[in-house]
Amino acid sequence: MHLLRLQLVFCILTNFVFGQSKADKLQVTPLTGNFYVYTTYNAYKEYQVPANGMYLLTEQGAVVFDTPWDTTQFQPLIDYIKKTDGKDIVLCIATHSHEDRTGGLDYFKNLGIKTYTSVQTDQISKRNNQKRAEFLIEKDTLFKVGTYSFQTYYPGKGHAPDNIVIWFEKEKILYGGCLIKSTEAIDLGYLGDASVEEWTSTIKNIQTKFGKPKFIIPGHNSWKSTNSLKHTLKLLKKYKAAQQ
Repeated sequence: MHLLRLQLVFCILTNFVFGQSKADKLQVTPLTGNFYVYTTYNAYKEYQVPANGMYLLTEQGAVVFDTPWDTTQFQPLIDYIKKTDGKDIVLCIATHSHEDRTGGLDYFKNLGIKTYTSVQTDQISKRNNQKRAEFLIEKDTLFKVGTYSFQTYYPGKGHAPDNIVIWFEKEKILYGGCLIKSTEAIDLGYLGDASVEEWTSTIKNIQTKFGKPKFIIPGHNSWKSTNSLKHTLKLLKKYKAAQQ
């Protein structure tokens, strides 16, 4: 009972913070070097919930990972990067088919920005009549933009059947999207497309392949801790125990 009360208090405080942050619809936070995390908000279960994306500034332009969840913030993000950093967005990669990742693909594509998703994401988006990218990633791929390089990696099913992560080897940055839960998360969130049984092995695949990241960016909430992979495993264990 004491634990339940603590969880309820945490939920109330968290929702209060989300409500307070709503006024600032687009938040941009420096991560390291030319990497930035941007956050927009949208409603989930009657509360305003933050969704994280990321962008990288290169000599050739900006690379964006996932589009804003708030549909009113597609152009403001573009304008912010242009005004603040003097860069146009040249490339966008969405990490899975949910609206908080792919919602702006058409908008970006119509502006001449190259948009990418995995083949699996495109198949799901097509089937569900959702926004689709212009270019498809057929397998784990190494991208090079200017002097930067990064790898897309499909570790297996988890939050969604098509979730990929992005790895920056030199900078040791892992962009995990909604597959990885923030250490602030008290549960697994939306499970409508999840494969809970496979999610654990998927997280372990990431741990094995990418060692010790210096930064891990989850799809929602804080990225200040590098324990989010371990925390995701704890939430999965807790969820499975509750189902027994």
